[in-house]
Amino acid sequence: MSSGSRIKRDAFSSPAPIQIIKNEDAALAGFTSTAQVLQSTSVTGGQGQINNAFGGYVTDGGPGANTVGLRGFAPTRSLVLLNGRRMSPSGTRGSVGAADLNTLPNSIVDRIEVLKDGASSIYGSDAVAGVINIITRKDLTSITVEGSMSATEHGGGNAYNLSIAGGMVTDHAHFLAAYNFNDNTALTYGQRDWTRCNTTYRRTSADGVVGDWGSADYKDPLTGKSKCYPTGLTGENGVTINTIGTNSTAGTGAAGAVGTAFNRWRPNSAVTGNMAGFEGVGSSSNSLYVRDSFDPRMLNDSLFSPVRNHNLYAEGAIDVPALGGDAEAYWEVLYNRRESSQVGHRQLILDYAKDSPLIPPNLAFSQVQAAPTLITNGAPLGVRAFMFGGNSASSQAVDFTRAVAGLRGSFAKINWDYDVSVTHSESKASYTFDGFLTDRVAQSLNVVSNGSGGFNCVDTSNGCVAAPALSTSLIGGQLPSAWLGYAFSNNLTGSTKYKEDVITASTTGKLFKVPYGDVKAAVGAEFRRNSIDDTPSDAMQTGNIYNFSSGTPTRGSDQATDVFAEVEVPVLKDLPLAKELTLNGSARMADYKSYGTGSTHKIGALWAPASWISLRGTNGTSYRAPALFEQFVGATTGFFSSSIDPCNDYTSKSAVRAANCASEGLPGDFSQKNSVMSITKGGRDSGLKAETSKNASWGIILQPALPTGWGDLSFALDRFDIKVDNGVSRIGTGQILTLCYDDPQFRAGGNFCRLVTRNPGNGALTINNSYINLSTDVVRGYDYNLRYTSEVGTGKLRVNMSATQYKSQASKLFPDDPLNEINNTIGSPKWSGALDVNYAVKGWNVYYGMEWVGKTSSYEYIGEDPATSTFKLDTPNYFLHSLSLSYSDSVSKWKVTGGVRNLADKKPPMISAGDYNRVGNTPLYSGYDYAGRRFFMNVSKTF
Repeated sequence: MSSGSRIKRDAFSSPAPIQIIKNEDAALAGFTSTAQVLQSTSVTGGQGQINNAFGGYVTDGGPGANTVGLRGFAPTRSLVLLNGRRMSPSGTRGSVGAADLNTLPNSIVDRIEVLKDGASSIYGSDAVAGVINIITRKDLTSITVEGSMSATEHGGGNAYNLSIAGGMVTDHAHFLAAYNFNDNTALTYGQRDWTRCNTTYRRTSADGVVGDWGSADYKDPLTGKSKCYPTGLTGENGVTINTIGTNSTAGTGAAGAVGTAFNRWRPNSAVTGNMAGFEGVGSSSNSLYVRDSFDPRMLNDSLFSPVRNHNLYAEGAIDVPALGGDAEAYWEVLYNRRESSQVGHRQLILDYAKDSPLIPPNLAFSQVQAAPTLITNGAPLGVRAFMFGGNSASSQAVDFTRAVAGLRGSFAKINWDYDVSVTHSESKASYTFDGFLTDRVAQSLNVVSNGSGGFNCVDTSNGCVAAPALSTSLIGGQLPSAWLGYAFSNNLTGSTKYKEDVITASTTGKLFKVPYGDVKAAVGAEFRRNSIDDTPSDAMQTGNIYNFSSGTPTRGSDQATDVFAEVEVPVLKDLPLAKELTLNGSARMADYKSYGTGSTHKIGALWAPASWISLRGTNGTSYRAPALFEQFVGATTGFFSSSIDPCNDYTSKSAVRAANCASEGLPGDFSQKNSVMSITKGGRDSGLKAETSKNASWGIILQPALPTGWGDLSFALDRFDIKVDNGVSRIGTGQILTLCYDDPQFRAGGNFCRLVTRNPGNGALTINNSYINLSTDVVRGYDYNLRYTSEVGTGKLRVNMSATQYKSQASKLFPDDPLNEINNTIGSPKWSGALDVNYAVKGWNVYYGMEWVGKTSSYEYIGEDPATSTFKLDTPNYFLHSLSLSYSDSVSKWKVTGGVRNLADKKPPMISAGDYNRVGNTPLYSGYDYAGRRFFMNVSKTF
């Protein structure tokens, strides 16, 4: 049985488009894991995926997880199978809902089948955008030891693999087992030149004359170079460090500062007067460019998270003669241990209460506000200190176990096959991060003099250590170790458990004969039960992590019972204009405990007028109840830096954004003074509905008979059209703000602005980033696939080309909203493709590969003229070339492969800050290679 069909067919004779990737081809391309293969351009069609570059961001599955989503949809809408059976979700934090590709075995994979079509009627929920089926080897009769390494030219981001696999086959049984160790090392921002200095990357533009990119960047008055900002931010202002905040007072301004009175100051020992030792760096957003926001230690942040996997896989089968009909009992066991970690950085803000003895005498006049803060112990805020709080650390350990037991065979009298299986999957994970404890920070700031030049806590319980006095060294980021030992914790640990049980029974065979063949059918039933239990650390649950999000446990369960059927009818065969005409139909009824009953169906047809041409098409529906985390994720309130407010200094932003910000009554030099609040909670109690979708595809396959000696050629063109209604999604705080404030219709148009609330008094922002039903998601486009093989000389040439063209990538939030089209904007390319060329001769194999991401432009989307815009918001065509050479000795059973990936050392393209998440100066997008040129080698020996 091939993926998506009960009939064995290849990719060029299937009613639905299927892509097949052999494991040896992946090795030749320099991929070091199954996850890399599945996230490659040829599989994803150029759509962004969650990989190890997203470790510093909030993602489903938690940091370190790698997922795949077909056709640009979320990973929860693409079903991942292992040998035709579901892979359960795994990961950390509350949002666990998709299979983590880290858990897949690497060394034992035979091939990967990617069904590029909706298939819920065959496989059930989640198969909205397609199905990925990883098929393991079954015929191992030896032991193979394999080792590989992939090393980058510029350091960091290396990969090492070691595996051993072996098996045996007898007349009545088979058994195989494999162990795989995979180690991906860290890559930091400091190890790539394009991530070392995050600039605004804008240009001047006046009277139709534009400057070079970077000409409008703020230049450091001392060095004349573009100012560097913190890593990984949408905006360019970053967070303020090495600075104190007071009430507005007159003083000496720093170079480039505006005005003579300031409320932000940084150390300068040469300054005298009432603010001796400090120079003014701002009272408006224009002066944010003057403030210190970069510390070299920020370059320790992870660009790639280090990940280490231990994977054990075993399977076997034995004949059961007592049951007859070639009955066979089979089993599979998979265990994976994933250890991952990330390094980030934090801004520390210490609020010193008015009249605190920790404030030096020359700053005792200051009172920033009369209201107390979380850590001023009920007193007014006197002076606020902004400092680099050091590098943060987080880590995850995920143990994933999957066990399958089944029985398959045939009913001899009626010649029908049956298959009954039970699958149990369980993910147990812990996640740890560090942070300051709010209650201890507040306790340590409530001090009295000890009479010897130092300070003691008023409340000396629990070993309280007095907070450091306000000084230039403190705001420079030098924090006393004794105080850190008291107020800081590096062991804030939570746990996540996810369980899934699946029982599936199916039977397939011939119903009856018709003039042109046998009518075949399959019927079956499936029961699924899953549960999630995520328990954050006590400090997170109580909101006691300073300047960090709070969170409550995520707990819930669901179950579904499905019945399904499929039938295939040979209508015509071997007739004029009807070499083959076959119809296929399938239907599925699902009963969810949470959302009731839903049904899906699909019809397909394959018509071959002649042996060299075939037409194929499918039309189907799907029903997906929201995943557990979408229903039950614990209420979480998070706070983002004020720098993500799109209206900060909006006169320097795009015309559309500037007009929208002005319409809210904000001044042109507006500067957000408050953290941006983001509220997330599960949708079960707020009316979240199940999502439905419609899938349609049609295609043509050409397999012309070439002249003798010219080889074999196959070409397929497929159109896909997917429309999801009531789609469940959480958009993301930054993305919501961008989509709202860059929308020409703004609040009058509804859409994403309905999720944004701005306080008319102080301008503070609150974002509803909970799981909601997006009214409509639409994806349409074309897949092009070409395959050519030929005997050339004494060897064989094989060429595979693929390309994807998107005609639409759009969504709308509410039924009365217009579609929001993002096709061909940054991160959503219209075109992408891949080319593989193999030439094999006498044990040698030469490989060349090319991956292509088409050019993108967001100018039309945001209403800017690319000829005069001060923003760089387009990217050129991006090509990635790979080359390898392999030799296999069939006598000694050695195989060696060596090659280069990213042969030209192509860097990601640069864009301006302000509209899209960036990594350094480039888009946060998995289609670009962040590692640079890498050299790889693979050696295996079979015994």
